[in-house]
Amino acid sequence: MRAVFDTNIFVSAIVFPGGKAEEAVIKTAQGDVELVISKPIIRETLDVLARKFDRTPEELARAAVFLSELGEVVAPRARLNVLDDEPDNRILECAVAGRADVIVTGDREMLDLGSYEGIRIMTLREFLKSG
Repeated sequence: MRAVFDTNIFVSAIVFPGGKAEEAVIKTAQGDVELVISKPIIRETLDVLARKFDRTPEELARAAVFLSELGEVVAPRARLNVLDDEPDNRILECAVAGRADVIVTGDREMLDLGSYEGIRIMTLREFLKSG
């Protein structure tokens, strides 16, 4: 299964170790799931860590390396304007470019879509139950 994680999953995994988000990230690190990620997703994750959680430049650098090595980094070519929250569109773009099977998110607007171009959008809980 090829998956794209919303930035909220990465932020939760880094800020709150031992939780469900970290469990999902571990699944990808162990090779149980093929993670697809893009530079805009990495940038947004680092921005949130810096702004909301006061991470140091060194911590941010380590997080950037970790995220870029965790999965396949894709470069979306098409810009989408499907959702009101611009960063959410970057998630959709990554999923389309990376031919993902699922998007994992806690974002209500994205979850309300249900799917996009055949890509299932699910909660973290649903993802962890899916095997």
